[in-house]
Amino acid sequence: QVQLVESGGGLVQAGGSLTLSCAASGRTFSRYGVGWFRQAPGKEREFVASWSGGTAYYADSVKGRFTISRDNANNMVYLQMSSLKPEDTAVYYCAADSVGVASMSIYDYDYWGQGTRVTVSS
Repeated sequence: QVQLVESGGGLVQAGGSLTLSCAASGRTFSRYGVGWFRQAPGKEREFVASWSGGTAYYADSVKGRFTISRDNANNMVYLQMSSLKPEDTAVYYCAADSVGVASMSIYDYDYWGQGTRVTVSS
């Protein structure tokens, strides 16, 4: 069983930066694939970034602006966001995949955090 708790969301001006954190429980968390997803008002939850086997994957919309990383020693996952745009406004969710694939599909993830809200003002 894995529990995920996100933090670090907030209000930021366009062009600014934020770093989201995801604290995970579970002794075998390092074996899990991890991902970040987001859901804007009235829209479906969408893939942002994931990390599996030392490789990071990004949605085209955030490539070059966002960086995913993980600290297995401390069971932490991070999403560094820079050059933020108003269209990045959403609730951001951390997710874990017990198979370790860390795909772009929400259906492949077993565990989800409660989300942290990011608002980018223009």
